[in-house]
Amino acid sequence: MKMLKSLKNRFKKNITNNERGQGATEYILLLVVIVGLVTVFGGKIKTAFNTKIGEVTNSMDSITVEK
Repeated sequence: MKMLKSLKNRFKKNITNNERGQGATEYILLLVVIVGLVTVFGGKIKTAFNTKIGEVTNSMDSITVEK
């Protein structure tokens, strides 16, 4: 009986101290947050990106035209 109780206590201790799956859970939560942010701010991100690309394109065009 004593051995059974000891095994039960070790099993409980191992379950509460087991952190092996924690890394995967953190990555999944981080991915969910990123997808949520992109979903909410996707239009603004796309507009800002297109504006910056347009500015770079105009700068490159002005450099090539001047030569």
